[in-house]
Amino acid sequence: MAVKIRLARRGRKKAAMYDIVVADARAPRDGRFIEKIGTYNPNVNPAAVNYDADRAFYWMMTGAQPTDTVRAMLAYRGVLMRRHLQLGVDKGAITQEVADQRLADWKAEKDAKIESKRTGIVDAVADTRKAALAAETKVKETRAAAIRERQAAAEALLNPAPAVVEAEAPAAEAVAAEEAPAAEAAAE
Repeated sequence: MAVKIRLARRGRKKAAMYDIVVADARAPRDGRFIEKIGTYNPNVNPAAVNYDADRAFYWMMTGAQPTDTVRAMLAYRGVLMRRHLQLGVDKGAITQEVADQRLADWKAEKDAKIESKRTGIVDAVADTRKAALAAETKVKETRAAAIRERQAAAEALLNPAPAVVEAEAPAAEAVAAEEAPAAEAAAE
């Protein structure tokens, strides 16, 4: 019996989620399976992959063949690296302690990369939001300035007399100022 580690679809239309299952190769995609070892949700960024690494390792060591997608998931989290190192231990090329140390170092480096990717995505989203807010504020200020200009133009059209009266008022004050010294001189 050929055993595969593959995905089984579930979830609603256009919002698929997948179970990572160990199944007979002859069984239908969403049909009978031997064991469910995890889930995969591609609808979030980054995609959520949760599975039991020990059970996946067990099945890989007993000969189960992963599909291409599942192989990428297992490689991403180190199950294939663990299998590779364990095969080296079984052949006597390295000791178990060396294999465990190499795996721990690899996982620490990989976890740092994954975390930097997550923070990069969060920062990119925050930067996009800030840029959108700045652009929206700029448009809002431009519209407000245009509205103020239209209101000032409408006021100028509705009230042309105060502008003329204001122009006449300084002239009247100048005439009154010239007459005041003359009136004082005449009073003396």
